[in-house]
Amino acid sequence: MVMLKLKCNFAYQNMSDSIKHECGIALIRLKKPLDHYRNKYGTRLYGLNKLYLLMEKQHNRGQDGAGIATVKLNAEPGHPYIYRHRSVDSNGISLIFEQVKKDLEDERYFNEGGIEPLLLTTAYPFIAELMLGHLRYATHSKNGTSFCHPFIRQSNWMNKNLVMAGNFNMTNNDELFERLIELGQHPRNRTDTVTVLEKIGHYLDVEVDTIYEDLKNQGILKVDMPDIISKRIKVEEILRNAARDFDGGYAMAGMIGHGDAFVLRDPNGIRPAFWYEDDEVVVVTSERPPIKTAFNIDYDLIQEIPPGNALIIKADNSTYLSEILPPRELKQCSFERIYFSRGTDRYIYRERKNLGKLIAPAVLDEVNHDLDNTVFSYIPNTAEVAFYGMMEQIDDYLNERKKQRILEGEISQEELSKLLAVKARTEKIAVKDAKLRTFISPDNTRNELVSHVYDTTYGVLNKYTDSLVIIDDSIVRGTTLKNSIIRILDRLHPKKIIVVSSAPQIRYPDCYGIDMSRLKDFVAFKAAIELLEEAHLEHIIDDVYSLCKQDRKNPDAINHVKMIYEPFTDTQISKKISELLTPKEVNAEVTVIYQTIESLHLACPQHTGDWYFTGNYPTRGGNRVANRSFINYIDNNSDRAY
Repeated sequence: MVMLKLKCNFAYQNMSDSIKHECGIALIRLKKPLDHYRNKYGTRLYGLNKLYLLMEKQHNRGQDGAGIATVKLNAEPGHPYIYRHRSVDSNGISLIFEQVKKDLEDERYFNEGGIEPLLLTTAYPFIAELMLGHLRYATHSKNGTSFCHPFIRQSNWMNKNLVMAGNFNMTNNDELFERLIELGQHPRNRTDTVTVLEKIGHYLDVEVDTIYEDLKNQGILKVDMPDIISKRIKVEEILRNAARDFDGGYAMAGMIGHGDAFVLRDPNGIRPAFWYEDDEVVVVTSERPPIKTAFNIDYDLIQEIPPGNALIIKADNSTYLSEILPPRELKQCSFERIYFSRGTDRYIYRERKNLGKLIAPAVLDEVNHDLDNTVFSYIPNTAEVAFYGMMEQIDDYLNERKKQRILEGEISQEELSKLLAVKARTEKIAVKDAKLRTFISPDNTRNELVSHVYDTTYGVLNKYTDSLVIIDDSIVRGTTLKNSIIRILDRLHPKKIIVVSSAPQIRYPDCYGIDMSRLKDFVAFKAAIELLEEAHLEHIIDDVYSLCKQDRKNPDAINHVKMIYEPFTDTQISKKISELLTPKEVNAEVTVIYQTIESLHLACPQHTGDWYFTGNYPTRGGNRVANRSFINYIDNNSDRAY
């Protein structure tokens, strides 16, 4: 009987409710000779300064590690041409560039009288035409320097060296690992970073060796071959051969030792990638705003790499897009819009406001349209824009109500003044304090300290009369809400606490780069399981487990976990979530309101990737991951499902 194994999985963990995301990339190709930038901009560090800015402006995408690598073009034999620094420090970006600066000031390279162009291209480390930066969030992997991108696949042949970094997760990593073995390789581990690097590296080797044999048959001198090979390499063919069995979400960047570079995006457009080119530079990032900020350009000049395409930058400065895999149904990650990407993107800002506007009617219904006795606020910081949208919609509602009253006529001057003075009450209620250091506390008091991660503004509510509406961008585990926020808010003595999520209920694991892989962590899943128990429908859990086990190796498996939610409405699950998140000692009534799927798509029409809400995965591997995650849940196995 499966149900005997379930009870131990419901303990709430003292963990942050924030979601981690993998990762951010920044690639720069300087198109002019290096001394051009020194002469025009007054610094030999032009490219490195831009790379630093692009990485800092994407710091939101990764704070567990950072790394940079550079490739010098036209380096003479005997001189290094690939450089790399990586760090797992929380201030890793700054530390990396501080170390680069120290390397540049080494007395072996420093020249007060000026730098000869030859020295720029040979002696000075990290000053190069081609640069790649990476920000990393560690999801399941160990968090050591050796796990930080960029990774290097080394060779004594310049055009066989491969440097890679990316924002990706593969759902079929075991299959990719087996393919490498079939190719005769001996991969050093099973991580998708290694399998992807070695897969592309293998076909790079094949391409170089094929050209080499052709040149040898033509009688070309071996010493002349590297330059000819570099010009003949077809990066798009390498990527087509390597990527044909990739299953996942990815935006991966690579640099080849002789100076070619690429950024490849998955066929569903799950992971984002944007680029810009002028006569001095080609640049690629995971978000638009960093490019606009770093280069002060018109927003419309920044392009998106189409799904299934690679942006290829050749060593000769030619740049072009090439279709690597046929584009599939567009399923761009909606969480990029709700939570991950910087809100300074004008489109994302508008979409987040719309998420707030679209949920406002449900909020008004929940407070019975009693705005005199309702206070509105938000959980900092990413929910702030949705809060603005919600309040704009509520203001529109108030204005319409005022207009109707005025049109009814027979209103005195005093009544009119009072009517016009009515407005929604907004306050900054939740304040997030610096992370508390709890390691010195005994285990029995650590929970108490964790509950104070948030503080609140006192004296702004009418006790036992006012309802308090507080909007968050998403509710994944609900642990921070239960262990901290709701307890703190209840000290204000509201009549009712209404927690609003601008995202729908998170029901299914992500397998394309977001740290949401275990079903047991999702409060919506816990709610559905409890509802099944209460309704004596435990057989559904057994059926799902059996089907998931049966389809474990089926590449065309459907998502059987959907059956867990089918007996219940969204409202029933939301009500159960409200119960689960209400601590016993809280006096206020607690209600949780979620965004609907329909409203999500209205707010973010171009980003319909919603598998974590609906279970509709864009690749076959997603269904298998969901089923495997359910098996792991029942078996009390904490391993990730991909």
